[in-house]
Amino acid sequence: MTSSIREWLNLLVRWFHVFAAIMWVGQTYYFTWLDGQFSRLAKHSAADGTTPSLWMVHSGGFYTVDRQKSLKVGPEQVHWFRWEALMTWLSGIVLLFLVYYSSSGLIDPDVSAISQGRGIAIGFAVLAGGWFVYDLAARSLLGRSEAVFAVFSLLTIAVLAWGLMHVFSGRAAYIHVGAMLGTIMTANVWFRILPAQRKMIATAAAGEKFDALLATQAKLRSKHNTFLAVPVVFIMISNHFPVATYGNTYAWEVLVALVIIGWAAAKVVREA
Repeated sequence: MTSSIREWLNLLVRWFHVFAAIMWVGQTYYFTWLDGQFSRLAKHSAADGTTPSLWMVHSGGFYTVDRQKSLKVGPEQVHWFRWEALMTWLSGIVLLFLVYYSSSGLIDPDVSAISQGRGIAIGFAVLAGGWFVYDLAARSLLGRSEAVFAVFSLLTIAVLAWGLMHVFSGRAAYIHVGAMLGTIMTANVWFRILPAQRKMIATAAAGEKFDALLATQAKLRSKHNTFLAVPVVFIMISNHFPVATYGNTYAWEVLVALVIIGWAAAKVVREA
């Protein structure tokens, strides 16, 4: 592959990746905002007995949204939001191959002497292992306390960042932490949120009351995704600032700081 073709592929895939991510993160935070608004409205409606309804204005029109506890239309009329996540992740994997796995950007000889093949194997192990550890922790006793789960997650990210900085090039280490978080977000959508929503729709379509635990589980994973999204964006754009980030003497500490800042920013957005 010539350098010109590689650059065009990099540009086109990156363009697609960024656009898909904008759509995914945008709708994620939109529904998070809706959920927060309805939680506030529910407190007032409980007092006066009214049904909460949210009014908005956009693009020359007024829109009203109601949150329903039952399905009043056929399942085929329910709109799903899922492909943005998959397209973001797939295009990100393609970029990993273009920028790191099929080039010299993955391994820094001054950091480690491992082969390219072993480096790629470690990269995929980080993506898969990250999801496995996160999912296991979220379903365990750790997941029952937000504070405990947050501390566990931060310590895990810190250890991983430190370890990868001793295996990969600094830039590749940063990207793999971001790619792992993005993989967790995508897996949350496809393996935890969507299956729960399918069961909810099937149960509601049959005229039965769905298990509230399904909604709770889907909502929790969606909440986790809103806290992961901002750090992922921070980590991805950090590659354009090597002196401050992956090239810094305190590179892995800076990465952990970016995650903390991202979580704080997500909390502000969620509660706005």
